[in-house]
Amino acid sequence: MEVLFYIVPTLMIAVVSFAAVLVIRRSARLGRAWNSGLTAEARCLRTYTTTSGGGDRSVRTTLHHVYEFTTRDGRGVRFEEGGGPGTTLEGDIVTVHYPADRPEHATARPPARGKLLAGTGCLLAFLGTFILFALGFMAVAYAMFSAVGDSLP
Repeated sequence: MEVLFYIVPTLMIAVVSFAAVLVIRRSARLGRAWNSGLTAEARCLRTYTTTSGGGDRSVRTTLHHVYEFTTRDGRGVRFEEGGGPGTTLEGDIVTVHYPADRPEHATARPPARGKLLAGTGCLLAFLGTFILFALGFMAVAYAMFSAVGDSLP
């Protein structure tokens, strides 16, 4: 039974570590697009919303935009981005930033490196703290089971 006190926190650490990897990838992807220096005018083809939650949980609505632009070498690229501004409507022209080697990783978000760094840092600090608490829980569980095991005849 005591193995559950190690398996459950280990699984939680694995999930949180995966989330940290996703956060770092997203941040690096945005940074590469902004740092590339390549921009293009894109047309918003479509906007739509998705909702999650409901019932006993709060409802969260995310606005998505589908953009299309042409790279400098003439390649047409279409991409979708969630969490964009509500003021961008179908047919609007926006500036997108994209890396030359992966134009499908474009973003219509204006460069905000400080905001990106702060948000990523805070999220990683939270996830790291969660991992430390899980490791601490496992250490306490080990100490308690070791103490109980030593006192048994």
